[in-house]
Amino acid sequence: MRLILLGPPGSGKGTQAQRLVHRHGIVQLSTGEMLRAAVAAGTPIGLQAKEIMANGGLVPDSVVVGIIADRIDEPDAKKGFILDGFPRTVPQAEALDELLRKKHLKLDAVVELRVNESALLARVEKRAEETRARGEEVRLDDTPEVLTKRLAQYRSMTEPLIHYYSERRKLLTVDGMMTIEHVTREINRILTALGALEPKEHEEPKAASRAAKKASKAAKKTTRKPAKKAAKKAAESAKKATRPAGKATKTASRAKGAGKGAKKAAKQPAKKAAKKAAGAANARKGAKVAKKATKKLTKKRAKR
Repeated sequence: MRLILLGPPGSGKGTQAQRLVHRHGIVQLSTGEMLRAAVAAGTPIGLQAKEIMANGGLVPDSVVVGIIADRIDEPDAKKGFILDGFPRTVPQAEALDELLRKKHLKLDAVVELRVNESALLARVEKRAEETRARGEEVRLDDTPEVLTKRLAQYRSMTEPLIHYYSERRKLLTVDGMMTIEHVTREINRILTALGALEPKEHEEPKAASRAAKKASKAAKKTTRKPAKKAAKKAAESAKKATRPAGKATKTASRAKGAGKGAKKAAKQPAKKAAKKAAGAANARKGAKVAKKATKKLTKKRAKR
């Protein structure tokens, strides 16, 4: 992760930079500290800067960029870095872009801590009053007068960077008037959303768990409704499909009953006819027997 923090004096850049360094294992690169380290180490760029500063001159952008180039090549900067105090002007930002391009590195984001200047001045005045009340001496760089000058300098020199990085879609603005904890959470949230940070496994497990549960519930609801609808439709279709079969069964049952009735009806006249025929046969047989008996009786009478 490669990051720039922007914001006026007193906006909390230093505090948030240290928190990012501690959490993500990256390094904070302060131009002032890098210049002093380069001078102490006696590097070619450091010696050049030493000579310029000894003559009371301002270190040119080319020298500062050279010191940054050397510093980001060191092993501890491989994982990422936060630039603090650089760039301060648009030309410095352009020089930094060129440096990163040559090194095939990408600037992930520029985080602007936006604050209310009148609130900052009120805060400094209160701090100065409390320091005097304790009988302590107020720091020369921690007075409303000094802060007013530094804020004016920031507006004239550094604020154009907001437009510069906004055009390149690198600028992310955070409300610097929130509590330190809220500002830290917001910076981490937007950097994670950008993909510049990977959330650590041991941090915020509850939040991750809640997010996973919500996603799971949403997925279940999404799948349950269509499944229920499909099951209902299938049941209705099956019911409709069985209705004609039921009608056919009833019709077949009725036809079967009718067949039995017809068979029964057909059987009854046949039985009656057979009975009558049997009766008629018996009557003829009886008539024959009676006739024979009559003949025998007539013969017997004649003999007498």
